[in-house]
Order: sequence, then structure tokens, then C-alpha cells
Amino acid sequence: MPFLAKLKRWILLYLVTTMVGCASIPAGVQPSPQDPWEPFNRSVFEFNEGLDAYVLKPVVAGYRFVLPEFVRDGIYNFFSNYSDIYTALQNLLQGKEKHKEDWGQTFGVWGIPSGPYVVLPFFGPSNVRDTFGTAADMESDYLFRLLPDVALRNSITGLRVVNARNTYYEAGDLLDGAAIDKYSFMRDAYIQRRQYQINEGRDDEEPLMPPYQNPYE
Repeated sequence: MPFLAKLKRWILLYLVTTMVGCASIPAGVQPSPQDPWEPFNRSVFEFNEGLDAYVLKPVVAGYRFVLPEFVRDGIYNFFSNYSDIYTALQNLLQGKEKHKEDWGQTFGVWGIPSGPYVVLPFFGPSNVRDTFGTAADMESDYLFRLLPDVALRNSITGLRVVNARNTYYEAGDLLDGAAIDKYSFMRDAYIQRRQYQINEGRDDEEPLMPPYQNPYE
């Protein structure tokens, strides 16, 4: 059996066992009304954290060691410029000037409610609306349509993931070292950020939640 097929099989098995044994909510952490599936989401979050710690982060460390900064900057600029083409379509659909956009934001501007918070395997924080937005983002990614060679597409996808993780390499270390409930912090930050992006920074709605409070203080 090819290596990738074995890897997919083990990942699927891990996900199934993780979902069966949902993680409990830590003592002192208040449940969020936006997160009714929190035990399940925490299990997926723990899976993603393990994948990041034992697979992605070591790969990024090697990436930073092998490639000089100017090369990494060039790779970042390439993907940033490519995303500008995609962003132009979203801005056109929303009737906005140039901003970083995606299908989830477009759906939000169109009035589609976010639905409950959800953590996706591999992709991380999301919600029901943004889950469909992520699928639409992948379907409308023209890079995949322009590259018929599967191996080349997979290589570029891998490089894109490593480049994205590299952009917050130090920030991830700071967050790991902070004495907070990381799951709650990332959830609340994601919900607030998405609301801000959809509202374009307008303060015309009441906040979805109170400011984050550290349950361990």
C-alpha cells in the first residue's frame, strides 16, 4: 500500500477514535452559546494540535533552516499575489474595494447566518457557514484547474501550507507558552475576527461575546 494511502488510513482511524471519545470541558471554563458542540470540537482541536506539533511544526523548522529569509519572502509574495486574483472576485461579488476576502465572508455579507462554531480537521476554527465557504474556496481555486499534474498540484499545496504556517511561527510559540485555555482563546478570537471582517470594522452590532477572561487567573 502506498505511503499516502497508509497515512490517510491512520489519520481516518485517529479521527474516528477521537470523535468517539470527545474531550471534556476543563473545570472553570464557561460554555459558549456559539459553541454547542464544544466537547467534539475540543477533540478535533487536540488532533490538529498534535498534527501541528509532531508534523507541521518540525517541517516548518526545517524550511526555515534550509531556505534563507529572502527566498521565504519570495514564496510568501508569490502566494500573496496569487490570492489577490481570487480576492478580486470576492470583492466584486460583495461590491467592495480591494480587501482580503473569501467565500465565507461573501456568504456573511449576503446575510447567511454563521451557525454554530466548529473545528474542522486540518483546517481549524470555522463555523457552519464558513465550512461551506471553505469548500467553495477550494472549488474555485483556479490554480488546481490550471495544473493538471497531480504531483505538481500536491507539491504546491504542501508549499502553500508550510508558507502559511511559517507566517505565524513565533506567534504560535508565544500562544503555546501563555497560561490560558488555548481552545477558548482561539475560538473567541476567531468568532470576533470573522464578525469584524464581515462588518468591515463597523460597530453596528452588539458584540457576540464578552471580552475573553482567563479561567486560570
